[in-house]
Amino acid sequence: MVREILTLGSEELARTAVPVGSFDSALAELIKDMFETLDANPGIGLAAPQIGVNLRLFVIKLDDGIPRVFINPEITATSAERSMYEEGCLSIPGLWADVSRPKAVSVFAYDAKGRPFNLDAEGLLARCIQHEYDHLDGKLFIDRLPPHKREGAVRQYEKLSRQSRRKKH
Repeated sequence: MVREILTLGSEELARTAVPVGSFDSALAELIKDMFETLDANPGIGLAAPQIGVNLRLFVIKLDDGIPRVFINPEITATSAERSMYEEGCLSIPGLWADVSRPKAVSVFAYDAKGRPFNLDAEGLLARCIQHEYDHLDGKLFIDRLPPHKREGAVRQYEKLSRQSRRKKH
């Protein structure tokens, strides 16, 4: 089932998510819904808090088409080398901004069956992991911007939202 994606201003997006405690059929259904929601939208990653579920879980599907599930993830290492890349977010549709992040990360997480794994990632996958991980801590990519750029981004998003609402009426 495709779920509604919460947008900037939703209190749920600012909460710290709680660990997944049970690897059961309800979790499997949630993961299925998250991939269906991701596939129905122009994104490459989706965190459970973005659909109003306060759990430490995110899914990623890059252009390689491989569905990746990260449950109770922990970023265990980041590279000293950073890179700048233009990010967007399904919770802030229409807004893009350059964000500096570590170029590579190591992550420990559990898969959908509850099996632990470690992953070393770089490039777009590393960036996506960091972006989705931020959602689990109640952060959006705009929170990584300098204050004046963040304020400008919020104003730009509000303007885009007003224009979008006018078009629907």
